[in-house]
Amino acid sequence: MSLQEVIKLAKQLSTVDKVRLIQEVAPDIERELTDKLSNFPRQSLWGLCADLGNAPSTEEIDAACCS
Repeated sequence: MSLQEVIKLAKQLSTVDKVRLIQEVAPDIERELTDKLSNFPRQSLWGLCADLGNAPSTEEIDAACCS
């Protein structure tokens, strides 16, 4: 059965049955996405802003906002 056929059949469902369909399928989608994202390499949060240089000091922040 093709995706288009499934969509055509799903559109014929009552609103309540559409909600039930979503409730049935959503956990599977969430699980699949979580599995794929857990294998995705992520950059360390410590290194995320490393290219921005040193953070401003408290004095520099005070001077910028309070002058």
